[in-house]
Amino acid sequence: MEDAGLLLIRIMIGVVFLFYGTQKLFGWFGGYGIKGTGQWFESIGVKPGNVAAALSGLGELVSGILFILGVFLPLGAAIITIIMLGAIVKVHGAKGFANGAGGFEYNLVLIAVSIGVALIGSGAYALHF
Repeated sequence: MEDAGLLLIRIMIGVVFLFYGTQKLFGWFGGYGIKGTGQWFESIGVKPGNVAAALSGLGELVSGILFILGVFLPLGAAIITIIMLGAIVKVHGAKGFANGAGGFEYNLVLIAVSIGVALIGSGAYALHF
């Protein structure tokens, strides 16, 4: 049962980051693509915005794939942690803890779950090399 639980958690984390990555990179699911996301990054002081959009989108896409496949989880968790810490520092931190107020609660959950799964391991239902 533990392996099935890890698979469920990995898939959900993976889908979340695939979603965000494809929004930033391709404008899918209501996203703005690199250009629009880059402009937003510039507006919050992250420059060059297009580079930040491409790197964060690529990081989210790659980490999502790693979690879904269950491979290189420490790398995936590190990427997620870096991106979420950036989101906390630049966007959510000043708004306090509560997610409902735009705070950093959700970012911390994503960090904790991704690191926790990386520490436990991918379980039996993963690609193994």
